[in-house]
Amino acid sequence: MAMYRKLGKKSDQRKALLRNQVTQLIYHGKIKTTEARAKEVRRIAEHLITMAIKEKDNFEEVTVQAKVADKDKDGKRVKVVVDGKKVTKYHTEDKKVKKDNPSRLHARREMLKVLYPVMESAEGSKKAKKVDLTDKLFTEIAPKYQSRNGGYTRIVKIGQRKGDGAMEVILELV
Repeated sequence: MAMYRKLGKKSDQRKALLRNQVTQLIYHGKIKTTEARAKEVRRIAEHLITMAIKEKDNFEEVTVQAKVADKDKDGKRVKVVVDGKKVTKYHTEDKKVKKDNPSRLHARREMLKVLYPVMESAEGSKKAKKVDLTDKLFTEIAPKYQSRNGGYTRIVKIGQRKGDGAMEVILELV
């Protein structure tokens, strides 16, 4: 007996499919898929959430000095002439950042092995910014499920698909 479902795909296609569906589940909170796929996605997603819960508070606050460009009233960088060249003027600021402890860093890297990068574009903007799903797992999802011992997802059957009769379900975070 196999330890996992093969889903009628070769290993590279199956891994890509499952990674994509786990990424979309974490990003959107729910996905619509077949029952067999949902059961496999649930295994991976619950493992990621468990890792996030265990390592949620495993960091330290560190103060660092950052070099920040001076800006004028319009938000543009202030330029100064030095030796006949225009150079941006900078000042230093103290900033507090979260520094991961080694076990949290390892958990973050294990999550990044599974999750695809997600780009989000704002309304009316052409630029897309990258969404940090590992940070979302640590800051939003882990505190929500901290008191639960597993069972972070729910599978709701919605009926058979018209084309091939496969059972369709909605997989959602509880």
